Amino acid sequence: MKTQSVLELSDVQAIAAAAQAEAQKNNWNVSIAIVDAGGHLLHFQRLNGAPPISSHIAPAKAHTAALGQRESKVYEDVINGGRYSFLSAPAIEGMLEGGVPIMKDGACLGAVGVSGVKSNEDAQIAKAGIAAIGL
Repeated sequence: MKTQSVLELSDVQAIAAAAQAEAQKNNWNVSIAIVDAGGHLLHFQRLNGAPPISSHIAPAKAHTAALGQRESKVYEDVINGGRYSFLSAPAIEGMLEGGVPIMKDGACLGAVGVSGVKSNEDAQIAKAGIAAIGL
């Protein structure tokens, strides 16, 4: 039997605060979603000026990163590489860069999804959030 770490409320709050700080430092208006290992929403915030559609895209990116246990960019790259049939993969909607899994000791604890600016900037914000808890 294994013992696995899980995200606690204090972890989620630290991730959210650091992600928000990174976005605001760069004047980026985004939505930020944090999910658990099963892709269930733990936290969501839409910063002032973030596009309405980002409130749907950020949680989808986080969900995809958590279930796949890898950055959502991997799926974007697969599709851009010509494997269009991957678009029919079940339960995966956020196949754009900006979803980053929260990994510890080889296990996925959850993920952060960000939407509202360029995809690489979304990922930068997500990674800044995760770094706040030392991962």
